[in-house]
Amino acid sequence: MGLPKKKTTSSSSKSRRSHHALNKGALSTCKKCKSPVRPHHACAKCGTYRGREVIDVLSKKEKGKKKTKKSTKKTDKEKETKKDNKKK
Repeated sequence: MGLPKKKTTSSSSKSRRSHHALNKGALSTCKKCKSPVRPHHACAKCGTYRGREVIDVLSKKEKGKKKTKKSTKKTDKEKETKKDNKKK
């Protein structure tokens, strides 16, 4: 593998990196709800793409509400059985 013959100067390394800058993502507006949407993507708020509904957003919201975390608090019976197991 080759080794560099001379140290690269800061100006040459910075000019080489001039193309590494990030660009702002392109945004367009949804025709139905007027919210910002990335091009060639379905709208996250109303679920439409090219004027037709692709994603059923309401059912996804309902599913999210149904999934609730179960309480992690231990009942008195569970605590007693653990104590009994430790004593044995």
